[in-house]
Amino acid sequence: MSRKSDPISSFQFDSIAVIRTAFTQRFGIPRQPGLVPEAKGLIKFRNDPDFQHALKGMEQFSHLWIVFVFHDHGGNKWKPTIRPPRLGGKEKMGVLASRSPHRPNPIGMSVCEIESIDLLAKGGPEILVRGVDLLDGTPILDVKPYIPYADSIPQANPGWAHEEIKKTPVIFSRVAEEKINRFEASGEQGLRALIEQLLTIDPRPGFQRRELPPDAEHSQGKDFGLLVRNHDVHWHIENQAFMVDDLVAVPIKAVRETKKASTD
Repeated sequence: MSRKSDPISSFQFDSIAVIRTAFTQRFGIPRQPGLVPEAKGLIKFRNDPDFQHALKGMEQFSHLWIVFVFHDHGGNKWKPTIRPPRLGGKEKMGVLASRSPHRPNPIGMSVCEIESIDLLAKGGPEILVRGVDLLDGTPILDVKPYIPYADSIPQANPGWAHEEIKKTPVIFSRVAEEKINRFEASGEQGLRALIEQLLTIDPRPGFQRRELPPDAEHSQGKDFGLLVRNHDVHWHIENQAFMVDDLVAVPIKAVRETKKASTD
């Protein structure tokens, strides 16, 4: 049977780019784009002159859609229902009625703000974006300009995801503040804002958010860690807030080994 007459067909795509982000492991990645404006990503296109021409005019837009592959979601087989973290993991929803990466075809879409475009960058064109929610090394299938009159629907019904995301205050210890100041002075601009924006939306897995809410007495003093860029951020719950205690620099090699171990 020809593809033309078969409504259900198979297709194969090649990635056109890869994105580099601060998220070297799945834990801690924002659950949606735009929630962490300071989370930046560099989309690096293949070193093909055609992409210089294909991206012409993109600089006129403020945002773009990124179509990507959930290449490292950790699952071998998709399931028809999932327990969305947004619902506390208590209720099941159809996977196609969610943003879960565990889909029949592991394809995702994110809308991000364009910060800069360099069509003549060494090794292939680059687009620097803000507000990413993608794992470092994610393959990119396509990019499309975000067009407000067509893509923005203010009156749309958000369905079961109607509740606003709860935010928790983030406090930095003196030690953490001093280290962040040194890192930012050496060129890591926006590190403090990135950590604060990540923690305030509570990056912990759903079961931890359910069992150890910040306002519960039994949660006070519980310690956690989060890998941001190449820093191991140590924090704990204190007085219904997240207290950042310390930052420990992790060598890039160790970060990569940690990521590999988490996917083996």
